[in-house]
Amino acid sequence: MATKLKIKTTEGDIIIRLYDETPKHRDNFLKLADEGYFNGTLFHRVIKDFMIQGGDPDSKNAPKGKMLGTGGPDYTIPAEFVYPQYFHKRGALSAARTGDEVNPNRESSGSQFYIVWGKTFKPAELKQMEHQMAMQQEQQVFNQLTREHHEEIMNLRRNRDRARLQELQDKLIEQTKTTCKQQGKPSFTEEQIEVYTNVGGTPFLDNQYTVFGEVEEGLDIVERIQNYDTDRNDRPTEDIRIETIDLL
Repeated sequence: MATKLKIKTTEGDIIIRLYDETPKHRDNFLKLADEGYFNGTLFHRVIKDFMIQGGDPDSKNAPKGKMLGTGGPDYTIPAEFVYPQYFHKRGALSAARTGDEVNPNRESSGSQFYIVWGKTFKPAELKQMEHQMAMQQEQQVFNQLTREHHEEIMNLRRNRDRARLQELQDKLIEQTKTTCKQQGKPSFTEEQIEVYTNVGGTPFLDNQYTVFGEVEEGLDIVERIQNYDTDRNDRPTEDIRIETIDLL
């Protein structure tokens, strides 16, 4: 049986469905909703043609102009990428997180989430993104290998052993190429291309953030919220509050 909840906001109701294939995110969201954790929080970050973000407990009763977005419980959730089955189409419910530089495993925030609005893309734009995704894949694999050999690299640098350092670098580059070949070149499925060209979304976030649900009713509310005027920190100038999130 599908897990559905109603997000009651000051702009109207949004009905979401949580995916069973992302159980850690599903169960955590249900737990927080049941505790009333989200009640009174704001959609504190809104970017037109991109997404609306909420779930920061610090946004409760936050004064106008206060910068938000760092609040949450004292834990993160392991990434649960179910890609390409679930992707960043319009209406996707995804978990926010900190950046790769401090969060290489892409673990999700314990409470902050966003709902995708996005825009449509031309096929040529998606092709360019595939190229960028391939470059990003190589960089991520190389960075991971570098972290695994961190101590060895530091020792070689301390000893100023440039020859062995270059030898190791060449080895890691070859390992990167082999790993990327095994993983396969990143590409969009026919379904993704169809959705991104005709419905819209944020394809550049795919396989970077966990998608754990989607909007079933109330996309018009999402559209209305993403059109709000915002300050320089992307906080709406008029508060948009989550009153309750209840299981249906």
